[in-house]
Amino acid sequence: MAKINVLVVEDESIVSKDIQHSLKKLGYNVVGSSSTGEKAIELALELKPDIVLMDIMLKGELTGIQASEQIKAKLNIPVVYLTAYADEATLEKAKVTEPYGYIIKPFKEIDIHTSIEMAIYKHAKEREVQKERDLLYSLVENKDSKGFIFVKSNSRLVKLKTTDIYFVEALKDYVVINALNSRYTIHSTMKDIEKKLPSEEFIRVHRSFIVGINKIAAIEQPNLILENDKKVIPIGGSYKDELNRRINLV
Repeated sequence: MAKINVLVVEDESIVSKDIQHSLKKLGYNVVGSSSTGEKAIELALELKPDIVLMDIMLKGELTGIQASEQIKAKLNIPVVYLTAYADEATLEKAKVTEPYGYIIKPFKEIDIHTSIEMAIYKHAKEREVQKERDLLYSLVENKDSKGFIFVKSNSRLVKLKTTDIYFVEALKDYVVINALNSRYTIHSTMKDIEKKLPSEEFIRVHRSFIVGINKIAAIEQPNLILENDKKVIPIGGSYKDELNRRINLV
């Protein structure tokens, strides 16, 4: 297994050497060290480490927080902060940069090991989720994919014909795509799903519901009823006029 490459950013020379010694003892590879935020950014771009250990209170023009912000904007590298103390205002600023952990000085080797391993694991999982999401979105948004979408189900991407979809329901941070005999829960928003479904086949009838127009069996205000499973869907007041326009009311 390849060693994890670590960039150490610490302005106290003795502390920096102590950290580097502990890292090497723990089996990590120290690719570089810096005492300033400016140099830390330069080294991060050049060396592309797996993780950065960043002192919050650096001497110089840039604080560790500011350096972390720039590294995060340019590289997808997890940062763990090193700190002996910090007032509430500083911690609030640090939280905005979404660090992968904090190591409190004076530290023990177990603190360094635990923080690095947790940060690397969390970062890898986040990248995995993002990769899957990007793949799903690229498939869904493929202009040649007329008439179907791909949805994730049990770690598989399942091809689903849009004509088989009865309705989509919002559920907190997820949406549930309902076909006649199957349901798929995915991490998305109604706005995003609405963009991906063909507008000529689907209509938003409520902030929490999108329905297939050809699946509507009847409308009994303030609800509509779908075919086959007789699902009752509420009609939101702001969506009523558009629904009437779309269903060829005579």
